[in-house]
Amino acid sequence: MHKHPNTPRMLRWRPAAAALAATVAATAFLAVPSAQANEPSDPPSSTQMPAPAPGFPLPTDHSQKAYDPAADFTSKWTRADAKQIMAQSDSTVSPGQNSMSPDVTMPEIPEDFPAMNDDVWVWDTWSLTDENANQISYKGYDVIFSLVADRHAGYGFDQRHWNARIGYFFRKTNADPAKDKWNYGGHLFLDNTSIGNTEWSGSTRLMQGDQVNVFYTATTFHDVAERNAGGGGIAPDAAIAKALGKIHADKNGVTFDGFKHTKLLEPDGKLYQTKAQNPGFAFRDPYTFADPAHPGKTFMVFEGNTGGNRGDYECKAEDLGYKPGDANAEKVSDVQSSGAYYQTANVGLAVADNKDLTKWHFLPPILSANCVNDQTERPQIFIQNENGKNKYYLFTISHQFTYAAGMRGPDGVYGFVGNGVRSDYQPMNNSGLALGSPTDLNLPANNPSGNLSAQQNGRQFQAYSHYVQPGGLVQSFIDNVNGVRGGSLSPTVKINFRDGVSKVDRTFGKNGLGPFGYLPTNVNVGGNGLYK
Repeated sequence: MHKHPNTPRMLRWRPAAAALAATVAATAFLAVPSAQANEPSDPPSSTQMPAPAPGFPLPTDHSQKAYDPAADFTSKWTRADAKQIMAQSDSTVSPGQNSMSPDVTMPEIPEDFPAMNDDVWVWDTWSLTDENANQISYKGYDVIFSLVADRHAGYGFDQRHWNARIGYFFRKTNADPAKDKWNYGGHLFLDNTSIGNTEWSGSTRLMQGDQVNVFYTATTFHDVAERNAGGGGIAPDAAIAKALGKIHADKNGVTFDGFKHTKLLEPDGKLYQTKAQNPGFAFRDPYTFADPAHPGKTFMVFEGNTGGNRGDYECKAEDLGYKPGDANAEKVSDVQSSGAYYQTANVGLAVADNKDLTKWHFLPPILSANCVNDQTERPQIFIQNENGKNKYYLFTISHQFTYAAGMRGPDGVYGFVGNGVRSDYQPMNNSGLALGSPTDLNLPANNPSGNLSAQQNGRQFQAYSHYVQPGGLVQSFIDNVNGVRGGSLSPTVKINFRDGVSKVDRTFGKNGLGPFGYLPTNVNVGGNGLYK
């Protein structure tokens, strides 16, 4: 019988976390605000890409060359690239251990993690930011936004997705992250006011004064009651929307009001797959940003799938990405016959047509994972200054169970680096994998809500929905720690990355684990506040 995180003992922060506060406070790693790009994270000890492994194909060559954002060029995360995940994995570990390099493995989360909130499960989370990814302290408060669902409504943890709302949390900027819990402010939007009946992930930007723009996924499920009862199956509708409202702060905390909702985008069927083309289509997770290379423009990245009817895609040589004559290359015909054509993830791009950010149009995807993976969730563009030059990091998250046949990788963060928003992106560490939960990749893939292999590492699904912050901090939520289900924010970890190479910083916090739910701000707006 597994311990449940909602017991009184587990609601307390771990004693070890208290000792961590001083360590975190003394670690000066936060980004310096910049109108152009984030200051670089601490460099890894080596910025050499992993060496080729015998018996595996060579990765695809990527130039990192930048193209005009509107150009008809889409970078490819190829099978040759993703094969490097296994090339860099240890085939000799005992079953159920971690086979990945420690450099890309998230430290183990303890089973006795605290519940972030007694009343709601918490998962995908993001900060109040500006257009340059700076994290904003508003009048002395840090503010974060999370998908939440009622813990006591009678449905299970894995049924939270079709009951999701955007909630918000706040705490004083000078709070002790190891001891002071986040205050839950409730649902961000009033009931029955958002577009759709379910709110999925997005991003939140502070605009001029006290205005905030919340970009979100407006999802409509037509069979919520049936799904909550264990049935259902009608595909949901999805659109990208935004809500413009106001933020307020006083001695009692943070509140929001006045939201006006606008539908922004629906998939077109050409660049981005529609529900009619595939009931399991992905169209979600808007993240907006400014690009210093194109002043005055606001861009958005989002998760999509390649346009066309499900099953019609044909894998191409460029999706495989093998070098001519590579003895370990796959044949296109073999990949096609394996059914890999069902996996057609991409990262979409759109640009705003007006300053109000109410009108947008699609641009071609900036990354495709055709015949490699079916999900590139919650993409972010993170611009980092490296040796006086802006480098563009595209971060996304993906699951082990969404890989195509013949591919294997963990749940975690995947990253790509180039010289512009639209680039011939180089996968980080040659493979794309930047940070994964401990996993034995020699064993078959699992699903966190399914029947898990008794042999597999018990922390293969410990964390998901990672969000990369300034300074290399990475936040996620706890899903399944050795059979204990989550619904709370994970300990924050730190990755050091430069030149497309990343490494987990195990000197951060305690053996690499920082405080639970640590999303520090680096820009103050509206004064520090007068609230004690």
